[in-house]
Amino acid sequence: MSTTTTNPVEALVVHLQETALLSTSNNLLDWDQETTMPPGGLEWRARQQALIARIVHERASSIERGDLISAVEADREAMADAETAAMVREARRDYEKATKLPATLVEEMAKTSSMAKHEWAEARAASDFKRFAPWLEKLVGLLRAQADCFGFAKDGERWDALADLYEPGCTAKYVAGVFDPLRPRLQGLIADLSKAPKQPSNAFNDHFVSIDAQEALSRFVADKIGFDFNRGRLDRSTHPFCGGTHCNDVRMTTRYNERCVNDALGSTMHESGHAIYEQGLPFARIGTPLGESVSLGIHESQSRMWENQVGRSRAFWQWLAPELTRIVGSGVERYSLDDLYGAANVVEPGFIRVEADEATYNLHVMVRFEIERAVIGGSLEVAGIPSVWNRLYKELLGLDVPDDRRGCLQDIHWSMGAMGYFPTYTLGNLYASQFFEAACAEMPGLVDGFSRGEFAGLKTWLNRNIHMHGKRYSPAELVQRVTGKPLSAEPLMRHLEGKLRPLYGI
Repeated sequence: MSTTTTNPVEALVVHLQETALLSTSNNLLDWDQETTMPPGGLEWRARQQALIARIVHERASSIERGDLISAVEADREAMADAETAAMVREARRDYEKATKLPATLVEEMAKTSSMAKHEWAEARAASDFKRFAPWLEKLVGLLRAQADCFGFAKDGERWDALADLYEPGCTAKYVAGVFDPLRPRLQGLIADLSKAPKQPSNAFNDHFVSIDAQEALSRFVADKIGFDFNRGRLDRSTHPFCGGTHCNDVRMTTRYNERCVNDALGSTMHESGHAIYEQGLPFARIGTPLGESVSLGIHESQSRMWENQVGRSRAFWQWLAPELTRIVGSGVERYSLDDLYGAANVVEPGFIRVEADEATYNLHVMVRFEIERAVIGGSLEVAGIPSVWNRLYKELLGLDVPDDRRGCLQDIHWSMGAMGYFPTYTLGNLYASQFFEAACAEMPGLVDGFSRGEFAGLKTWLNRNIHMHGKRYSPAELVQRVTGKPLSAEPLMRHLEGKLRPLYGI
């Protein structure tokens, strides 16, 4: 596909897009491994992904890439264009990171994580952390080596170098500064709700709905809120995720529990939020930073907004309630709107992060942050993770963790070599609340429209204000541009307090 051109911008774009053709092919292999690949294909798949990862890294760190970036940087006319300047800024950032990593480390990480994901799934099914521990120890060693290659500030720590991959500029000190004051506010709200005089009914969350019916409901809702099935698909996997190759081929998955339709519905709306973001990226910019999402925190804001601000709103359930009987069959008509809305917003500390309510969710993230920060820093051995996990769940959520499956083996992320990732979930909740307040201020009656199945206004607003820009703005710049204010926890607390206190009669 290489094109001979004397225009430095065009030449750089071609190089970036050709590299993306390879890297996104690896994304498709990931999706296949999690959805349809037979177990016997694991070893060869690991070798496939390791080879592609090495080739992608060689291109991303090549002298040719560096020369192309430098050529554009030296072209004053080209750099006078804001979009070109943003593309080159991000390309330079990615290039400098890539050149710090040896190809052997990149290849080993890709091969190890591919194998480790399978071993994690087996260990999770058996609820046996010791089975997964050797793989996690190997991944931690590779992550520490990666962090040392990237480097970090003298007053920082290794974890910072890993977090920067997911949320540019993120540090453990910054995250702690967000989490420390937020934690007691959340715990205080949860304590108040636990002793409130009015407790929402949880009955609907135990209502049997067949997997086929839940799948039909999930597809119906995903379509209605704006996921384009002509440019994407929905499948099943152990852990819900969104992937694919580009905006016109977005692959998302969900999972089903016959005794809790809200589990599948929430997961599907969550992944649909990610998918709508991906489908909203400009196709003409795919393969360049202007065709990529800003950060995982911003990405998470899109999924959490559709899951929570939309999917847990009373207006949403006003619209969905009449559709339930038609899609999932008789029996659900006995639940009132209050029953359905209440079940979607029951606050009850639980073991599983992806099943957590809005009030307790961020406490789950805080547990993971503390553990991976200690593991990467060396103050906690991998073997000690279960005991620390269980202690923190007791301290923060008041729970005695019964087994590894519902404890430290529940998430796929560490088996993927993704440490430094989890705080983006809470940052996403903060971004989501602040963005949603801005959308409501700009579009009065937005939430009322949900009761009539009108979701296009929010999707269009997000496309225009967030998705179409790619990485033109940093996360902080984007928040300031869209909301007029720096990121704050206040919109999240206003959202939680404003909804949950009246629901619980306090």
